[in-house]
Amino acid sequence: MNKTSRRDFLKNAGLLSVVGVGANLFPKWMPRLAFAKSQAQVRGDVLVAIFLRGGIDGLSAVVPYGDGKHYYDARPTLAVAEPGSGAGSAIDLDGYFGFHPILAPLADIYKTGQLAVVHAAGLTDSTRSHFDAMQFMEYGTPGIKTTGTGWIGRHLQTLATQNDSPFRAVGMGDMAPNSLRGSVTPLSLRSIADFHLRGRENELRRAHQSLMQLYQLEAPRDGLDAQAKVVFETVDMLQQISNQTYQPANGATYLEDDDGFGLALRQVAQLIKADVGLEVACIDLGGWDTHENQGTHGGFFQHQLNTLARGLSAFYTDMQDQMSNISVVTMSEFGRRVEENASLGTDHGHGNFMLLMGGGAQGGKVYAKWPTLAPEALNDGDLAITTDYRDVLAEVLTRRLNNPAIDQVFPGLTPTPQNIVLPR
Repeated sequence: MNKTSRRDFLKNAGLLSVVGVGANLFPKWMPRLAFAKSQAQVRGDVLVAIFLRGGIDGLSAVVPYGDGKHYYDARPTLAVAEPGSGAGSAIDLDGYFGFHPILAPLADIYKTGQLAVVHAAGLTDSTRSHFDAMQFMEYGTPGIKTTGTGWIGRHLQTLATQNDSPFRAVGMGDMAPNSLRGSVTPLSLRSIADFHLRGRENELRRAHQSLMQLYQLEAPRDGLDAQAKVVFETVDMLQQISNQTYQPANGATYLEDDDGFGLALRQVAQLIKADVGLEVACIDLGGWDTHENQGTHGGFFQHQLNTLARGLSAFYTDMQDQMSNISVVTMSEFGRRVEENASLGTDHGHGNFMLLMGGGAQGGKVYAKWPTLAPEALNDGDLAITTDYRDVLAEVLTRRLNNPAIDQVFPGLTPTPQNIVLPR
């Protein structure tokens, strides 16, 4: 194997490596800050970006019951009843909006002031294509497909923290999302977790020993050897602790039979507590493309909402001591149409909601320049967008992540202040 193949190995081994092999990644007896170096620029919050893929029906999750007939007449079977209407009615948030009842765990966090809701928000491009909308949103450049890097990738590139931890950017899944594309190589962790948990430790050990022969790890000769040394030390560390048991704090319970959402959040919690230089974690929760038999009341949609609520609630409970330094944000490529369809579902729409959770969120409030659902206020049958999702993220970046380079993270955007998050 030549030096090119060694470089290719490192490119993938930085991915190979590192997380998700077992329960407790870093016990208390292990040294902290093994990878994070002194920083030229102080890091801000850890960002946990959750993408609800498929276009979640925001009008069933955050219910505009105050819109009256414009909401209820358009959804004779899917509408969520106004608060106080008995079983299955919405949980009141502010006298106009309410949570779907299955989101009760999030309503509890909302009451603490550490969860904020932004409604009528989203991607300003009018596309109803899942692929295009997700690409535009993750690149942070609506209408432009040739950007090539993601908004989080550019954020990491412009944030001069001198943090070369292999854990700096983590995508919880089979592959890193487009939002992480950039000069900072992210880790993709779910496949590594599966690799270990399927009992292939002997194969991994043999591959490990063979590849070590390609590098001079005791006294690195060049940059490739130095990078390899970090990778192999990380793998060794994880192998030593793979049989340990992680115990979430404060009685938190993560669901782990929910398409991996709970497990992903639990591993992010472990990495944050390990203090190994994590700056950004991206998690996907899909399945929101509900054209038929949506199941707002007791069906599939309610199940998915329960997964979201239980996961975020468990993470919040587990991380209570650290939440002042964590910013969680949810987004989806677009919402659903106001009017339900003949298949008891909803088709691709436009405006939607976002959630912000953490110590910096000015929560206990729904932020909405609400256009109403009146027919004359709709955007071709959809909830109109009055808040660009990038404005929300820009405020998180500047106020919580210590990154003022919005012109580089979101080129062409002149941010509109939202006053949703507090400065650190």
